[in-house]
Amino acid sequence: MKFPARIAFATALLVGSLALVPAAAQNVTVVVNGQVMSFDQAPVMVNNRVFVPMRAIFERLGSTVSYSNGNINAQGNGRSVHLAIGSLNASVNGNPLTMDVAPFLVNGRTEVPLRFVAQALGANVNWNGNTSTVYIGTSGSSNTSTPQPYATQTPSYQSFYLNNEHPVNGGTVNTTHPKIHATFSQPVDLNSLHVSVDGNDVTSLVYTNASGFDVTPGFALNPGNHNVTVSGTTSNGSPFNTGWSFYTSNTASGAAQNYIVNVSPAPNTRTGSSFTLSGRTLPNSKIHIVATGTSTIGGLFQVGTGTFQSDVTADSNGYFNVPISLNVLGGGQIRVILTSVSPNGASVENQVVYGV
Repeated sequence: MKFPARIAFATALLVGSLALVPAAAQNVTVVVNGQVMSFDQAPVMVNNRVFVPMRAIFERLGSTVSYSNGNINAQGNGRSVHLAIGSLNASVNGNPLTMDVAPFLVNGRTEVPLRFVAQALGANVNWNGNTSTVYIGTSGSSNTSTPQPYATQTPSYQSFYLNNEHPVNGGTVNTTHPKIHATFSQPVDLNSLHVSVDGNDVTSLVYTNASGFDVTPGFALNPGNHNVTVSGTTSNGSPFNTGWSFYTSNTASGAAQNYIVNVSPAPNTRTGSSFTLSGRTLPNSKIHIVATGTSTIGGLFQVGTGTFQSDVTADSNGYFNVPISLNVLGGGQIRVILTSVSPNGASVENQVVYGV
């Protein structure tokens, strides 16, 4: 090696080492399903992203991982993830993605970006900047309790994350109007909830309750990657800002569009407070029904009389029916929201109103 080349090579090594030393000094704690993880090499912070040893996090999240010639390949939870040392290019289930930070080697160990890996494997990630703690929740875990607090946290702190996301985190659907759904890990202040899709606020279209929310965007999603952002405060006043990503395939525009027809009783007719709702949709679709009742007091005031929810599956011809029962007084009203999701992911929403 010529002398100038030696200087350049040594300088590059020195700069790389200096860049990693401050990051390694960060005191970051990782909590998975309420359990604090221990690493033989501490997590590091690079460009405001937490990196951890590759094998430890992949295996903790139920995946197998292999490394060869700078390529990282993992399989688990029905997903395949590919990353490469020094590259911002990655893929999940064959779908290409661009990261804002790249895996690297330090002290002979492969370090990977924690948030990307966890979300790619279907987990939820929440960051507490006050304590430099990452909370990870996996939807397959039976542990639904509040994650264990970091030593310097106040006992009242609770980590918030989403569960049961649809479309699944990192998954692919074949529809331009997917039904978007998630449940909450703890109660939220419903008045504070905001939901956006690809930066477009869809909060006004959201149906929500103490358990979670549902929304079908009022605009078509182009093939590619899409981001759902959910923010607000919990019922105890703790702010949260989280979300997940999914894909619509190139065949979405050609996929069979869903529908809800032949709804009975006919919309805007009178029913009792208990009746059977029926209709037709794409065969074998999953139908989510939410009915909300209101009664009029003294001819002036409307008061809520409860909410009814049910999930049914249409038969092989697309027919479905579900009994609905609410405590609504005469002169009141029942509003029903029906959301149908076909086996190929095509979603449609319909609303009907009945008098009582």
